[in-house]
Amino acid sequence: MISARQIRAARALLRWSQQKLADKAIVSLNAVTRLEREEVDPRVSTLRAVQTALIKAGIEFIPADRKGEGVRLLRP
Repeated sequence: MISARQIRAARALLRWSQQKLADKAIVSLNAVTRLEREEVDPRVSTLRAVQTALIKAGIEFIPADRKGEGVRLLRP
């Protein structure tokens, strides 16, 4: 699954607000805020919805390995 840092980085690449991500993922603004702050153990369905919205917007998630996790924008 994706991390809070990856979500924040992906939003920055897209220049999306938390509200825009919440709208695109069809989750609450509160859910996005809590995900990014790592305040709660998130529901898998919420993480999947956020990840799917970001992938549809052109984000590729780079899994954690020896070099660390990351994100990149596939299309401008």
